[in-house]
Amino acid sequence: MDILEEITEILTEILDIENHIITPETYLIRELEAESIDLLELAVAINSRFNIDVNDDEIFLRKLRDYITEAELQNKDILQYLAENLSFLSRKRLEEIIEDRKGGPTLKVKDLISYIGNRSRLSVYGSRFFIELCKPKAF
Repeated sequence: MDILEEITEILTEILDIENHIITPETYLIRELEAESIDLLELAVAINSRFNIDVNDDEIFLRKLRDYITEAELQNKDILQYLAENLSFLSRKRLEEIIEDRKGGPTLKVKDLISYIGNRSRLSVYGSRFFIELCKPKAF
């Protein structure tokens, strides 16, 4: 099962919705009407299902508006600042978010997929790195 299928299964269980309405482009809050408690359950389920540490602020883009404000106050490029702070999202996706932010919460299913993919790679890399560090050295 790929990440989208896993996320779809989790969302259908938590939100009690049909799975055919969930695509990578689906907005979690705007379209699926996910609430805070749903996002909490989602974070726990993702942590459990994918065996990754979930940072609620990152995965649910909770600090997005703060990052934009910080960039503006510091006279920094907003896109670059977001890329530094939300490194799991592509530059193209960040551009979409900047354009779309006036429409309301911008979190999409594909953002969860990006977060999980990024964290999974980091987790695998970290595990491999740790294993390499622990291997006995030949003298």
